[in-house]
Amino acid sequence: MTTPTPEHRPEHLLRDLAPQVLGALIRRFRDFAACEDAVQEALIAAARQWPGEGVPVNPRGWLIHVAARRITDQLRSEAARRRREAIVVSLVPAEVQLALAEGDEVGHDDTLVLLFMCCHPALSSASAIALTLRAVGGLTTAEIASAFMVPEATMGQRISRAKQSIKTSGVPFRMPTPEERAQRLAAVLHVLYLIFNEGYTTSSGPALQRRDLASEAIRLMRAVHSLLPDDGEVAGLLALMLLTDARRAARSGPAGELIPLDEQDRGLWDRAAIAEGVALISATLARGQVGPYQVQAAISAVHDEAPRAEDTDWPQILALYEVLLRMADNPMVRLNHAIASAMVHGPAVGLALLQALDGDPRLAENHRLDAVRAHLLERAGEREAAVAGYRRAAGRTASVPERDYLLMRAARLDARG
Repeated sequence: MTTPTPEHRPEHLLRDLAPQVLGALIRRFRDFAACEDAVQEALIAAARQWPGEGVPVNPRGWLIHVAARRITDQLRSEAARRRREAIVVSLVPAEVQLALAEGDEVGHDDTLVLLFMCCHPALSSASAIALTLRAVGGLTTAEIASAFMVPEATMGQRISRAKQSIKTSGVPFRMPTPEERAQRLAAVLHVLYLIFNEGYTTSSGPALQRRDLASEAIRLMRAVHSLLPDDGEVAGLLALMLLTDARRAARSGPAGELIPLDEQDRGLWDRAAIAEGVALISATLARGQVGPYQVQAAISAVHDEAPRAEDTDWPQILALYEVLLRMADNPMVRLNHAIASAMVHGPAVGLALLQALDGDPRLAENHRLDAVRAHLLERAGEREAAVAGYRRAAGRTASVPERDYLLMRAARLDARG
């Protein structure tokens, strides 16, 4: 056992290693549900033992061994009693399974293979993304349901069906061919985008950010970029993540409170990440064939390159959002377009644009629409309506830092009256 360094504490290692261990098990045992259960039991065992006994020299191998042993025990029990069907498609002897594990424990990362496997064309796009968020991203069913704006029970059923579809499809656990990669790439990029977003602004709980999720999304995005270095949207999404994540240190205060973009200390922004992101997006935009991720990266670059909030080139951002609307007309893009319009043409224009979103069921219970409207009402001098909007938004978010920020804005504005 070794004493962990701060960046390798048990909780961080478990977060990073979980998808790798899951991938290694699925490659051999071929059953999503059983492997996921085994990984969860191994993680629980590690969380109990490692803090007191120390982190193993090979933590990944330790987790694989414990999880594989759990599955092997279950296989033997099921085979003996024949109470349920086998949990692997092509069952090989348990001793062979464990022998194979010995060769995989060091230096082999199956996460990227697992990522592409989850995005198999046997699944619908929505199911593939949901399964990947669960298996690779480690998000809970509730978090995934929030990202898709559907009930948690609906998402749970979708993920279960996706696992069964992967099991019955017989798809091999290997890196897909170039043709297969092309079929699955859009889903892969979408799921990494969602994992990063959940890490950058957590949808629920006491923390504003989940650094582990954002960092894992960037790590996987770098791997995809290494695999497909000439793909413009791959480069665009990596640039978007880097340019957005560069602001992480300035987004929250000492107590974890939310600090909005226009109030952040830009001296805390990661200039190396900004330089890398700007270089990536500049190179890919020069090639032509611009896609939505590249446009979003360009918008982030405009924000990051402004020395002060008041120096932000809002007309350029508005023009980029208008381009993005023609590529990806969804409610969140329209919401951001309304903000940019308000910054250029005044709050009344932004408020008028928000009215078109009131009937969109995807935003019916989303706090962001209320929060943006409250902000624009505040800028328009409509104090009482703004206070009500901030409070309504606070009641609709499950994020404690966002709720506290919205309530603080409402209280401050109300006190002025």
